[in-house]
Amino acid sequence: MAVYTDVTADELQAFLGDYDLGDLLSYKGIAEGVENSNFLLHTTRGHFILTLYEKRVAAGDLPFFIALMEHLAARGLDCPQPVKTRAGTALGRLAGRPAAIVTFLDGVSVRRPTVEHCGALGGALAALHRAGLDFPMERRNALSVEGWRPLFESARARTDSVAPGLAGTIATALAALEAGWPTELPRGVIHADLFPDNVFFLDGRVSGLIDFYFACTDTLAYDVAVCLNAWCFEPDHAYNVTKGRALLDGYAAVRPLSAAERAAFPVLCRGAALRFLLTRLVDWFAVPAGALVRPKDPTEYYRKLRFHLAVDGPRDYGFDTVPERVTS
Repeated sequence: MAVYTDVTADELQAFLGDYDLGDLLSYKGIAEGVENSNFLLHTTRGHFILTLYEKRVAAGDLPFFIALMEHLAARGLDCPQPVKTRAGTALGRLAGRPAAIVTFLDGVSVRRPTVEHCGALGGALAALHRAGLDFPMERRNALSVEGWRPLFESARARTDSVAPGLAGTIATALAALEAGWPTELPRGVIHADLFPDNVFFLDGRVSGLIDFYFACTDTLAYDVAVCLNAWCFEPDHAYNVTKGRALLDGYAAVRPLSAAERAAFPVLCRGAALRFLLTRLVDWFAVPAGALVRPKDPTEYYRKLRFHLAVDGPRDYGFDTVPERVTS
């Protein structure tokens, strides 16, 4: 979350005139993340989140995100619910941007996830995947393997200014992933960005999942790899296998991974690390001057990628047992 587009009080008052949310008491920008402009609204009806969609979020994808949040909530998942206007619409325009309001969820995101947090997150992710299996809409993942080379080429000339040798490492890893990316694993709706700041906890349990604006149809185990990258490395970038095992066990308790998914896990983890390395690299050079946002450090994911390139196999991530061979 971030603020790229300012919203005046008069603009916001006019926008809220279409809603039954009472009187506006206050609003403030939320200065986290790098994607959309977000504001916390306080009205006489409570607290809400206003999002103005920018950058990588295409207006044509917004009905998918809105319908997905409604679908998941109907199946018991704790996630924001779109707030509709009196006319029954969930999308509008504000300050020249597509905009929507969603409900506010109670809870606190954790900066230093514990083993217990990782286990709970694994179960919540699996519940999301199960709840999404009958979601009728599809959205292609524009930031999967086919989208990584254009990102790399857009930043390649300046890549080594971030870390010496980075361009060569990316080029080699990217070529290997393009040649060997798994395509036959179970697919469905994935969150694709379930970092700790997108998960709320109350009393040790997951109380909400937010920020579904990268959600798409893709390989379910890839989403597990995204979470493992985001939750199971320490501040010094060392992998914590105890956290990894907790996350994987929590996931498997709700949706067991197949033998093929486990065998492919090192490749999926490399891909997840490269995806966030590349988008952070592009953002490192592209965050506009004056934006209320701090670009995230690409080298964090460079270190994670190097870990994944060095693993011997799925056991290194915390899987207790891995079949000797995989059959179709």
